[in-house]
Amino acid sequence: MVAVATSDIIAAPIDAVWEVIRDFNGHESWHPAVSDSAIEGRHPSDKVGCVRAFHLAGGEFLRERLLSLSDAETMFRYCLLDTPIPLFNYVAQVRLIPVTVSDTCFIHWSARFQTPKGEETALSGLVRDGVQRAGIEAIKEEVRGHAH
Repeated sequence: MVAVATSDIIAAPIDAVWEVIRDFNGHESWHPAVSDSAIEGRHPSDKVGCVRAFHLAGGEFLRERLLSLSDAETMFRYCLLDTPIPLFNYVAQVRLIPVTVSDTCFIHWSARFQTPKGEETALSGLVRDGVQRAGIEAIKEEVRGHAH
């Protein structure tokens, strides 16, 4: 099992950041790797069990299921259902924690998965840089855009 985690401080109150990321289908508006996304079966995007189907900028098609969502803990978990990338048993979590002294927000994005033997390093880097780091930087930009 491979584990990858990325964390950072976002210079915005936790409520402002949660407003951006809480929508499980909202990643198409802020994540640079996502070109389009839709929730299958007309379910609300905050319903545990809903599935988002989306394309990456390179045309790859993925499906992910929302496993849990907690407003009280400002956290959600999801898993990959279908992907052309050899990531197996992929489960990820995004969690926000308030930094009360500065009215900012700590974000922690983690994932655990299996890969084909020998591909652990390359696929860990893809998840860390292409999903988590790129996503956190994009969330920072999106929150800055909402503040104006």
